[in-house]
Amino acid sequence: MKAGIHPENYRVVAFKDMSNDDVFLAKSTAETVETIEVEGVEYPLVKLEISRSSHPYYTGKSKLVDTAGRIDKFKNKYAKFKK
Repeated sequence: MKAGIHPENYRVVAFKDMSNDDVFLAKSTAETVETIEVEGVEYPLVKLEISRSSHPYYTGKSKLVDTAGRIDKFKNKYAKFKK
């Protein structure tokens, strides 16, 4: 492998799904300022709006997560095309 081309901050990071509070650990270089304690160990925290634990494709459940009003914005934008 070439020296000096790989990121220096590759570490274990906690990812938290904000729609259902599921937390999972993975290695990442994601920049973050928040931390969370998982099983007595403190990890950098990355907050997600949707993840494998809440996405309908992976869960098999049709669940609507609208944290930023995107659906309303979409409906308002394309209401003029409605017959």
